Amino acid sequence: MALSDKFDPDARWMHQAIDQAKRGIGLTSPNPPVGAVIVAQDRVIGQGYHAKAGGPHAEVEAIKDAKASFPKLLPGATIYVTLEPCCTHGRTPPCTDAIIAAGIKRVVIGANDPNPSHHQKARDILMLAGVSVKSGTLADECGELILAFSKWITTGMPYVIAKAGQSLDGRITRPAGESQWLTSSAARIHGRRLRLRSDAIIVGAETVRKDNPRLTLRDGCAATGKEQPWRVILTRSGDIPADCHLLNDVYKERTLIMQGVDLREVMRQLGERGVVTVLIEGGGIILGQAFREQLVDEVHWYIAPLLCGGGRPSLAGPALPASVELDQAKVMPIGDNVHISGFVKKVPQPA
Repeated sequence: MALSDKFDPDARWMHQAIDQAKRGIGLTSPNPPVGAVIVAQDRVIGQGYHAKAGGPHAEVEAIKDAKASFPKLLPGATIYVTLEPCCTHGRTPPCTDAIIAAGIKRVVIGANDPNPSHHQKARDILMLAGVSVKSGTLADECGELILAFSKWITTGMPYVIAKAGQSLDGRITRPAGESQWLTSSAARIHGRRLRLRSDAIIVGAETVRKDNPRLTLRDGCAATGKEQPWRVILTRSGDIPADCHLLNDVYKERTLIMQGVDLREVMRQLGERGVVTVLIEGGGIILGQAFREQLVDEVHWYIAPLLCGGGRPSLAGPALPASVELDQAKVMPIGDNVHISGFVKKVPQPA
């Protein structure tokens, strides 16, 4: 928390709403993760988060919590919500109606909803009902929670995370006869957690032939109740081993084979399926293509203390048109491995 936030009570409570929202990351697609906190007499009387598409929204969960614990304090209270409340009927009724019905008299909003059906419409509805509204509290932090949703709802294209494990000399395969693994067990566990955020995982057919991956939720991630992400195999030849895990395990119905489909078109088709976030796990050909076509939004690179001297580079194929720069780059040691992450700095497109 920034020092200035300590003296801003609205920021203080919004931080708690953000903590609530983080509990729903990866679980709500195609909806965004949202958190809410209700405050009265300088204390939290209710809190909640959106846990699953089709289920109650964060505001409704927080109101339910307050009614169960502090029903007399709810009328006149303030609700802090990380995203502008919805104002239309979807799978659930409008949250603006629930706020008004609960007698809440002040709403503090973090980020505006990028959904054109809701964008900046809640304020007028709430104010007409006598509810005070303040927008923009910790807007940047709240906006980061919905980066993937913002891209998908405005463009129809998924938010793309690129992940790779490589040697110091930029290789993703080791010399013949050695282990298939480059990075450490701890680094691989850390990388698999990215699947919790993802609705689909993409690999190339070569990765399937060489590594026979499972691409499943493991290391405790399955316990969250998240549905197994789609496992997408990209292939030009259609040569996929019939006995591979992706075609034979209990999640085989969650495997899609896309043969001869352009990568951008793959993304478009996944977006139409309600896939908000895509994780590209390999191999080098697919990763190289994704960067060349400027499809990547976020990068997670795991580097092992190895020099392989040959094999597939992490970004294979023709050279990139320009270097890819990262914003908000972070470097984190994981034992003797290193994790580098950041957001792709977008190159302005010609008018």
